Amino acid sequence: MKAWLLDNMTGGVGGLRLADFPDPQPTAGEAVLSVTLAGLNPADRYLAEGQYPAKPEFPHILGRDGIGTVTAVGPDVTGLKIGDRRVIVRSEIGVNRRGTLAEKVAVPVESLVPVPPGWTDAQAAGATLVYLTAWQAITQWSDLPAEAVVLVSGASGGVGVAVTHVASAMGHTVIGLSRSREKSAVVLNQGATTCFDPADADWPRKLKAHLGSRRVDLVIDNVGGELFSQMIGVLGENGRVSCVGRLAGPVPQFNTATLFFRRLQIRGVGVYSYKPAESATIWPRITALLEAKRYRPLVDSTFDFEELPDAFARLEAGPMGKVLVRV
Repeated sequence: MKAWLLDNMTGGVGGLRLADFPDPQPTAGEAVLSVTLAGLNPADRYLAEGQYPAKPEFPHILGRDGIGTVTAVGPDVTGLKIGDRRVIVRSEIGVNRRGTLAEKVAVPVESLVPVPPGWTDAQAAGATLVYLTAWQAITQWSDLPAEAVVLVSGASGGVGVAVTHVASAMGHTVIGLSRSREKSAVVLNQGATTCFDPADADWPRKLKAHLGSRRVDLVIDNVGGELFSQMIGVLGENGRVSCVGRLAGPVPQFNTATLFFRRLQIRGVGVYSYKPAESATIWPRITALLEAKRYRPLVDSTFDFEELPDAFARLEAGPMGKVLVRV
């Protein structure tokens, strides 16, 4: 089969090479998918740069999301047959196991789910990881008010759109941050009540004026960098921060005193903490929420398999939704 191979963690995604690689063979409890579409995630780049806690066997194959057709099953597999269409939910695929940026991938059957009814293959291919991430970012706070104000940075990205969908479907008020006027308009159509430009130095004051007596209950941060401290400043009493990503790099000169007097809490988000069976159980709950609001995942663009470097460049540039690769 053809696959994009990563030989080490020193060259980043620029070190990927397209080459022939042996077809995977299913062992007990596994199925092999012929991959038709794979989804890209920032975590793929982090892993390739050695910034992600993974210890894969080299050459490694990136790609955590994908959809395909079952072409082989292990000897003990039941309830799944050759020709079935399946989507991969969060697993070690693309992390410590070889992933979906290949013509075929071997996947534990407990990490395979059907395509949600009414969804296209493209909508399903890159959805599971970002929506599970959004779910954890919101639900890890057991004391979150039933109708909370949720502020999400990077609102037009894959996780940002997923947070907007899930939080608004839960009845929360979602406020987005996006530097693009065009993308902000799309975020508003996806369930956000308003959107501010973080490049506007006056956005915190405008947000507070917009909220009136209310304050932000939960920040979901996909960006990091200088914006982090500004978002801390708009949180109300007992405010919470779910840290998902750091696309803008480290937070400079963070003052922990900003946490004291409003008793603010910061927590990381890591869907690796979900066991495969747990992910497969949560996923139908997410799709039921989305169906109730008629939300569908947004696809920014789809690249041919040979165009993977261009697909990663698009991901880094800031897409409106998911970037896919047609395998």
